[in-house]
Amino acid sequence: MPDRRSILRSTLALTASALGTAATTSSQAAEQSAAGDGNPVRNAEVAFAATMAKRDFKAFAEFVAEDAVFIDGRQPLRGRAAVLAHWKRFFDGPEAPFSWAPDLVEMLPDGKLGYSTGPVHVKDKLVARFASTWRLDADGRWRVVFDNGSEVCDCKPAR
Repeated sequence: MPDRRSILRSTLALTASALGTAATTSSQAAEQSAAGDGNPVRNAEVAFAATMAKRDFKAFAEFVAEDAVFIDGRQPLRGRAAVLAHWKRFFDGPEAPFSWAPDLVEMLPDGKLGYSTGPVHVKDKLVARFASTWRLDADGRWRVVFDNGSEVCDCKPAR
């Protein structure tokens, strides 16, 4: 049967180990916070939206998965080539025709799949909400695999 000293030593060793792990985790969290908000899906969505503002179609294309499905109204666009062929027109002019930003982002605990949604604006007018599913691809980059938008209702609340 172990004596009190060996139990105390084991407890102290476990506590020291846990404190070391907590300090490392805290340090990593601080580094992530300095680089962004620490959520890689949010950071990818913000960077994706910035491609539209910067008028950088090539950068936009890098965020679209090869097997992506973008829902455009009722007709799905299947695959990167179809998505890019359709979206190219949004990059033709000198100004972005719309903008978007995430206001809700979630990730699965395994860190390989995420979801983002938020408002879409034309100038200062809210016109839609987007919803995107993100996947961490084998090359370490986050890419959109599903994307959809829905118009917002400009209705009065029921009384």
